[in-house]
Amino acid sequence: MTLRKKFDDAAGKVCKALIPVRHESFGGRGREVAVCTLGSIDLLERISKSEIIMDRVAIAGRLLSENKGIDAIIDYVSAHPDLKRIVVCGREVKGHMAGQALLALYKNGIDGQGRIIGAAGPYPILLSPREKVEAFRRQVAIADMTGITDLEKIMPLLIA
Repeated sequence: MTLRKKFDDAAGKVCKALIPVRHESFGGRGREVAVCTLGSIDLLERISKSEIIMDRVAIAGRLLSENKGIDAIIDYVSAHPDLKRIVVCGREVKGHMAGQALLALYKNGIDGQGRIIGAAGPYPILLSPREKVEAFRRQVAIADMTGITDLEKIMPLLIA
């Protein structure tokens, strides 16, 4: 493990202790659509309080990292074969570019070392096996609304 990686891991643990994020995800009553609010926790909370949206989405969650978070999304999609679309919205987490990495994964896949091809973040390396990544890429379509936090603009993709 590089010194930079050790430092970043330690900094992440300090941030988690100092700025705890209450919710990572909220389960909905739908089956085919998921929403990922990236680093926009306030947007995630607004979505979770909307009965109309939560009746239609399977899950609403955040994505803060370009590695563990994306592995978790792949695992969720794998366990939910009815899921067909992920709406990516909200603001990116500075430095990690998790949304960009998720879109690069969808478009390009991973290389032989598990690195997301075309990802700009510092550690876009997944632990998910290639077969699971490819199944994820075939199963879902991703709607890119990165940067958009206006719920009125996002809602049509969630309740369609």
